Amino acid sequence: MARKMGVYAVLAFVLYGLFFYWYLFQFADPKLPFEYEGTNADPATFLNGRELSLSEEYSKIRNLLFFLSTPLEWLIYFLILLFGLSKAFKRWAEDSVKHKLLHTPIYLFWLSLFAFIAVLPLSYISYSLSKTYHISTQSFPSWMKDELIDFWLNYATWLIIVPVLYWLMRKSQKRWWLYLWILSVPFTLFMMFIQPVIIDPLYNDFYPLKNKALETKILTLADKAHIPAEHVFEVNMSVETNAMNAYVSGIGSNARIVLWDTTLNKLSDEQILFIMAHEMGHYVEKHIYWGIAGYLLLSLFGLYLTYRLMNWAVARFGKELKISDTKDIRSLPLFYMIISMLLFASSPLSNFVSRYQETRADTYAIEMTKNPDAAITSFQELTRNGLSQVNPPMLVKIFRYTHPPMLDRISKLEEYEVKHRTE
Repeated sequence: MARKMGVYAVLAFVLYGLFFYWYLFQFADPKLPFEYEGTNADPATFLNGRELSLSEEYSKIRNLLFFLSTPLEWLIYFLILLFGLSKAFKRWAEDSVKHKLLHTPIYLFWLSLFAFIAVLPLSYISYSLSKTYHISTQSFPSWMKDELIDFWLNYATWLIIVPVLYWLMRKSQKRWWLYLWILSVPFTLFMMFIQPVIIDPLYNDFYPLKNKALETKILTLADKAHIPAEHVFEVNMSVETNAMNAYVSGIGSNARIVLWDTTLNKLSDEQILFIMAHEMGHYVEKHIYWGIAGYLLLSLFGLYLTYRLMNWAVARFGKELKISDTKDIRSLPLFYMIISMLLFASSPLSNFVSRYQETRADTYAIEMTKNPDAAITSFQELTRNGLSQVNPPMLVKIFRYTHPPMLDRISKLEEYEVKHRTE
């Protein structure tokens, strides 16, 4: 039975992959709606023929890799359970040391290492793709270093969560999901607080903006928005990518507005001021805090569903999955798989909310700067340097896009420009 379930799972993954290949490469029509042709949102007006071709090629392959990556994780965890690897990891942990306190860290290490190695080829393909299309400038050793940092950070995080999770399961088999959620609230806030000052610097170097004249202009905008900012930070992303970005991270006194140095190198001061006003819009409208609240609410519902689904799966397929009880550490791959599935299923909702917030930030930025030309050209440059699709297929927009497509963003800026030109 286990072998048959494994075959069905692999077959389902293959059929799923073929569907998205057909959808992205055959079905989805990249043609721009005729009413947008010739406008500033039309990529043909600001990209040359080669850039247009590369953008379509790169986006299709990148989108396919996105839709394959998460279900591949589900398949890996499912096969780990079916073929008894989770049971083997537990046995190796128990045979390695006598102290019970060390069994969970050792088991977690083997599970994490196996999953890391299993998904590494797809991660390398994604890295290689970005190198081929000149998005990434990162060397292989640097990329591998980041992958290893990811591995150890994830391992350290789960090393805190997993022992607590299974202790709660043993203490309260019916309410562990609620107690875990309660504990996750301060943990989430703590992680977001330390991210800008401890986690992010593990990957890149951050320092105050070196262009002091530009910093003065940005701080003047911040003062106008009643934001108590003292510094704007830049990060040396040019060693890794040609793409551009700016963002707000952290909460409370550790919140930071960050500019990639690629953005500083490729955009004018007016364009950068629009982007900074956009980030200030997030701060003024407290999008970070709304995002935290939404995440915590979804995680409460998600943990409850995880509890119900784990109990159902063990009761129905416990023998095939080599799990006798949910509170057995061998059920951890099942926990990972269900959590990942629920996150994927909820992404359309979370992305929709994020796109709404980004639209609000765009509106705030253009009202503050009143420079639609700088705003439009900055979005055009972001599209060119990231080889982004201006008008992505519907499923890509729903599952991938945390920002509105550039077609929507540039069109709204054009509407603003026309409206205020006639006033």
